[in-house]
Amino acid sequence: MGASLSRHRFAWLVTASVAAFAVLGSGAVALGAATAPSPVAATPTATPTPTPTETTPPPRPVSTVEQTASPLRTCSVAWLLDDGRFGKLQAQVLTADGQLLFERDPATASQTASSMKVLTAAAALNVLGPDFRATTRVVAGAEPGTIVLVGGGDLTLTRLPSGQEPVYTGAAHLDDLAGKAKAEWESRFPGTPITRIVLDSSYFGGKTWGDTWPPTERGTGWLSHITALQVDADRADPRVFLSQRGDDPVGRAGAAFAQYFGGVSVEQGTAPPGAAELASVSSQPLSTLIPQFLIPSDNSLAEMVARHVAIALGAGNTIDALATAIPEALRVYGIDTSALRIADGSGMSRNNAVAPSYLTALFVKIHAREGNLGILRDGLPVAGESGTLNYSNRFFGDNAVARGHVRAKSGSISSAYTLTGMIDAADGSTLIFAIFATGNVGASARTAIDTLTTAFYRCGGNLSNN
Repeated sequence: MGASLSRHRFAWLVTASVAAFAVLGSGAVALGAATAPSPVAATPTATPTPTPTETTPPPRPVSTVEQTASPLRTCSVAWLLDDGRFGKLQAQVLTADGQLLFERDPATASQTASSMKVLTAAAALNVLGPDFRATTRVVAGAEPGTIVLVGGGDLTLTRLPSGQEPVYTGAAHLDDLAGKAKAEWESRFPGTPITRIVLDSSYFGGKTWGDTWPPTERGTGWLSHITALQVDADRADPRVFLSQRGDDPVGRAGAAFAQYFGGVSVEQGTAPPGAAELASVSSQPLSTLIPQFLIPSDNSLAEMVARHVAIALGAGNTIDALATAIPEALRVYGIDTSALRIADGSGMSRNNAVAPSYLTALFVKIHAREGNLGILRDGLPVAGESGTLNYSNRFFGDNAVARGHVRAKSGSISSAYTLTGMIDAADGSTLIFAIFATGNVGASARTAIDTLTTAFYRCGGNLSNN
């Protein structure tokens, strides 16, 4: 190939040039094809889409009040809540200033048992005032030689001689009333003997026994017939709290009064209008009566006070009048009373219905001594120290640690056991609480309630709602 190239140099140059030109030409054609513009089809002119106007959202309101994080509370009582002794459990716990710590179905109105007495006391302090006293009078009768013993709704009046104290310390004495009446009679009607006594119990009206009150409560000494005239709340023994009650409290009072006048006739009736008063005696003030019915849970005395509330409000003088009178009297405290159902003043009726949350709201005010409510606060039983919370079946064993630290009103009827009030907790905080155990319950519910209360005491302000 080299020899050929030497012999024919010119021919090879021509051939190479031709080849190079062919290659270069092909590349140019290809390059031109690659860069030439493609044909574009004609399209109609589109209407331009308007550009949306950009808006700035209004600024979010920011509170000027400094927000404080809620504390993380870690003390749980959940392990106690499934105790079958509770039946149906309802409960609520608040701080002293009303902040919620714990609750289980607190808004359902349920049977109260004797926790109802807290409402009765609060109603009475508003309507009657702490200085209210119930008065028993003797007036001249319509016929010569007749006097009328007029009951004014003082069930504490005692037939014990002056100088002897009954269950109701400081009560008025029947012998004092009789002595005053005899002296005034002799002054007004000298030489005219008293030969007849009329007993007037008309200040209270209607039925004397609640529809659902068990009759056995008279035999066990927990409740008397509610009449405006009676002595020692109709106890067989005026010095024994749980002394048997009778079936005729007016007759018992009349017989006790008549003994100071010799052989006179005694009958029931009413005083003539405008009769001249011969003598009177009065009960202790309401400020004394309230602890006398709260601490030992005196049903008769609570019913007496409730009836006076109804009379003072013009609602009537019967037990049925309490349904409207007690809620009306409680409205002053600013707590919604629309769900209250009131059947009596003592809580003995299973027809009462109050929500635990109502009681805790009221106890916030009681603890703060709002109005005259400090009297109620000071008149409550204290665990291990007084009244129904000092019985051997309350706050014993492991629960004894809470003795002296729980100030509350207990309640017990066959279908409801309750406890509501205040706890001075172990950490120094004050708790407001209510516990209801209703439905299929028995006396052992008291211990379950005390155990839960003691757990609240131990947790204090660290009580968790979980």
